[in-house]
Amino acid sequence: MRSLGVEAVVFDFGETLVDETRTWESWADWLGIPRLTLLGMIGWGAATDVQPGDVVRLLRPGIDIREEHRRRAVAGIVSGFVVADLYPDALPAMQGLVEAGIRAGVAGNQPAGTEDFLRALPVSLDLCVTSGTWGVSKPDPRFFALIAESLALPPQRIAYAGDRLDNDVLPALEAGMVAVHVRRGPWGHAHALRPEMDRASLRVDSLLDLLQ
Repeated sequence: MRSLGVEAVVFDFGETLVDETRTWESWADWLGIPRLTLLGMIGWGAATDVQPGDVVRLLRPGIDIREEHRRRAVAGIVSGFVVADLYPDALPAMQGLVEAGIRAGVAGNQPAGTEDFLRALPVSLDLCVTSGTWGVSKPDPRFFALIAESLALPPQRIAYAGDRLDNDVLPALEAGMVAVHVRRGPWGHAHALRPEMDRASLRVDSLLDLLQ
């Protein structure tokens, strides 16, 4: 990272730091959709640029997703993530960066409550924020401008690591950041096949590669 002039690495959240399989399986069970069907259709959506919410609407036409969130809460089903959802390399990579004198942060498209989970992690994060708090989501350029502003660093000193071409790699490049593609999860693997991925500054299969 230092050889690229990077002083801070900011990570996307879903399918970069955390494996969302458990979350989607829970939703499949709640909606009465076979788990493989929902997971397979989400993979199809990743390859064809259909967002997960729209995938759910295809499988359950007319569904009110906001109402389903409310009903799940009333039923006592706790949304959110647990430490076991983290990919095995997530904490070691962030801790390794911090130990190497590189600032680490997380900024992703998630509800504001996700920040409580992040702040409880045993790693010193210089940035811990979600689109729910900022009121702006990726790939909006303002999201990436806020990252640079929050860290008080010029964009070229920041690496942004994520699994998606559309939400992570291309907008980070356009913001002037070092764009790191993480090839995992449905979007990571599907987007890795696209020619535009050649524009990524770095391409890794493990977050630990950032320590090399």
